[in-house]
Parts: sequence; C-alpha cells; structure tokens
Amino acid sequence: MENMKKIVTPLALAMVLTGCMSLAPKYERPAAPVATGFPVPPTPDGAAPVSAATAEAASSISWQRFFADPRLQQLIALALENNRDLRVAILNIEQARASYRIQRADLLPTIGVGASGNVQPGPDAYQAGIQLSSFELDFFGRVRSLSNAALAQFLATEESRKTTQISLISQVANTYLAYQADEELLALTRQTLKTREDSQRLTQLKYDNGIVSKLDLNQSLSLVETARVVLAQQLRQRAQDANLLTLLVGGPIPDSLPGGVALADTNLAELPPGLPSDLLAVRPDIRSAEQQLIAANANIGAARANFFPNISLTGTAGSASNELNGLFKGGSFGFTFAPQIFLPIFDYGRNKANLESTLAGRDIAVARYEQSIQTAFREVADALAGQSTYTEQLRAQRAVAASETDRFNLSDLRYRSGAASYLDLLDAQRSLFEAQRASVEANLLRLQNQVTLYRVLGGGWTIPATATTAANAATTTNPSQQ
Repeated sequence: MENMKKIVTPLALAMVLTGCMSLAPKYERPAAPVATGFPVPPTPDGAAPVSAATAEAASSISWQRFFADPRLQQLIALALENNRDLRVAILNIEQARASYRIQRADLLPTIGVGASGNVQPGPDAYQAGIQLSSFELDFFGRVRSLSNAALAQFLATEESRKTTQISLISQVANTYLAYQADEELLALTRQTLKTREDSQRLTQLKYDNGIVSKLDLNQSLSLVETARVVLAQQLRQRAQDANLLTLLVGGPIPDSLPGGVALADTNLAELPPGLPSDLLAVRPDIRSAEQQLIAANANIGAARANFFPNISLTGTAGSASNELNGLFKGGSFGFTFAPQIFLPIFDYGRNKANLESTLAGRDIAVARYEQSIQTAFREVADALAGQSTYTEQLRAQRAVAASETDRFNLSDLRYRSGAASYLDLLDAQRSLFEAQRASVEANLLRLQNQVTLYRVLGGGWTIPATATTAANAATTTNPSQQ
C-alpha cells in the first residue's frame, strides 16, 4: 500500500498542476461592421413601407409552418432524409466530434498494461505491470488550447450543418415553385397554341376564298409555330426543374405524395427584418465563422506555449525481477518514475514562425467573420427590397394582362366582323400571351423572394424540444466561450 502511495501521490499532484495557465488571448467578439439598421426598402409609390414589427420572427417559424403546401412539406422532409450534401454535413460533424475527443484525451494520462525484458551481460531485468505513457504536464496550457481549438472546430461544423439544412430547404422550395410555374406556363402556352390554331384555320379559310392575302396567312402560320417553339421550351424547362428537384430530394419522387397548391393560390407569410444584430444569434453561417475565430484564438495560446518548457512523465508500477520465473513471486514489486523536461533554445525560428502563422490565421478568421456579417446584411437588404416591390409589380402585371385580355377579345370580334385588320388581331394575340407569361413569372419571383428572405433571416432551422445536442453539452466545457 505504501508503495502505491509513492506512485499515486506525484501523479495526482501532476494532474492538479496541469492546465494552471493559459497563454491564449482573451476572446472578444469583434464589432459588427454594418449599420445599426437595414436600409429602408423602396416602394413604387414613395410611401413608407408597412411595418411588420408585430409579426413573428422568421427564425422562430419552423419550415413546416412557413410552407403550408402539403406536397412541398413532403418533398422537404424527403430531402432532409436523403440529400447527399446534408448527409455529408452530418458525417462531417461526427468526424469533428471524434477529432475533438481525441484532442481532449491528451489532457489525461494514458495508462495501460505492459511487460518488458532486458537480457544483458550483467543481471537480466524483467518487468510487468501498469505503465504510464509519456504524459505532458500542461503547465502553460498548450494541450488545453489545442483542445479548445478542436472544440470550436466541432461547434463550427455543427453550425455548418445547420447552414446546409437551411440552404437545402430553400433550394427545394424555390425549385418546387419554379416547377409549379412551369405547369402554369405550359397550360397557358397550350391554350394560346389552341387559340392561334383556331385563328389560323379561319385565316386559311378566308385565304382560300380570296378574302385575305398570302401575307396574312403567313403571319398566322408564323404565330402558330412561335407558340409551338415556346411549348417545346416550356416542356424542356419543366423536365429540367423536375430533374433538379429529384436531385435535391435525393431519390425518385414517390407517386403517393399529396397534391400540391397551384402557384396562383400560393401565399407565404410577410416576415419582419428585425435588426442586424439579430443575425448574429440566428444565422448559423455567422456562428460558424465565429467558432472558427475562437479556434484561431485558441491556437495562438498553443503556439505561445511552445516557447516554454515541455514537461512530461513516464512511469511503470508492477512486478520486477532478475529472473523471468520470479516475475510474479511475492516481494517483487517495483516502480519507475521518470519526469522529462525539454526547453527549446535553437529551433531556427520555427516556434516564432508558428506563432506568426497563428496570429495571421486569427486575423484571417476575423476578416471572414466580418465578411459573413456583411454578406448576411446585404442578403437581407436585397430580400427586403424585393419584398416591398414584387407585390406591386405583380399587381401591375396582372392589370396589364387583364387589359390585354379585353383588347384581344375586342380585336377578335372586330376582325371576325371585318372592322379590323388581321395585323391588329396578331398584335393583340402576341401582347396578351407575353402579358400572361409575365404575370406568372412575376408571381414566381415574388414567392421565391419570400423564400429567400426566410432563409437569410435564419429560418428553416429548428431544434426539437426533446433533443439535447452534443454541441450544447460541449459548449459548457469550453472556457473560451464563457
């Protein structure tokens, strides 16, 4: 028992002294390099935009609530389960977690069982028992700084996964809306083609009876073929959007999915912008950049510690004997305790260069963190500008389409009665078709802008109430974040 105390006492003292000092600079979050508020979005009539201050923040609205279309909800759920980009992001978390656990294990000694023998001209020496590997006494915080850096990298990877999820949800929603617009444009093009074919047949009849010229007939045929060109383009675009949606979902889209809501009947919630400072708390990409900055800050502490002595311990405790057959006999207990110290004197500038590299790495991380804030600020400002103008653009475009519908109907009646030329009818047909297409496209842009605003405000990431993530648990052990 007395012998064991001789081993345990210095080992326990070494572990108590480990990590008494940290040479890492105190972390301070850089000031956000953006204005205190978002720019006032423009409005077509110059009036002040309608305030949405009482509306619910985007980050607190789950994607299941924001996207009410049951078909879209199922597609997003499939994408979250099967998308390969998201799967890689999840596996990156597991890899980062393992790396952190490996680095954290260096804070404690590695103890194992081993045996050794030494055959020499003098008395032989045999030993077996518990062995303590070379354990660094972390007086200057080198190992702890590396552990903190690995923890921050792990947390940054977790935030990157959230960013991937938010982007994936946005991509699925925007592609689905584009596919719904393809369906409306296809229906519109087919209806327009039928109308032009009917008009062409009437023109052919009039030409056969000498009422209209060959020029009118050729113009009618050209208009029909133009509609067929647009129809082929729309069929191709719909197929490509369907292929993209399949890629995002991560597999074939099941036929059993519920029916979707038509684009014309789709509406998404108006979202309040909040303040730029809110983005620091809700945007995972900004939080990821900050964790990268925390990791770079911790690496400075490890680089500084390299200038100080490195103290390590190696020891064994067990049975020792000059004869192999007497190794486990009574009274054969023995132990060794071998501290080692190393102080760098001449390293040809290696440690200095390493410190300079970590300092530059910290400055790079600061710049990237500030850039992520500025990028987020710009994305929100752009989406807010779209929110205040796309609605009015859609209203005006639908008014144009309604006016062109009346114009076409009147031109058709006048042409059939001989009161208008065929050129007037052709012009009315072209204008109506373009106005109707522009209405569908304006509605698509309005809805996609709402999806983008939801994404850039941090919407699309929700944590289940019953889940306790490893990241939250690990954060409490990171002294650099407290």
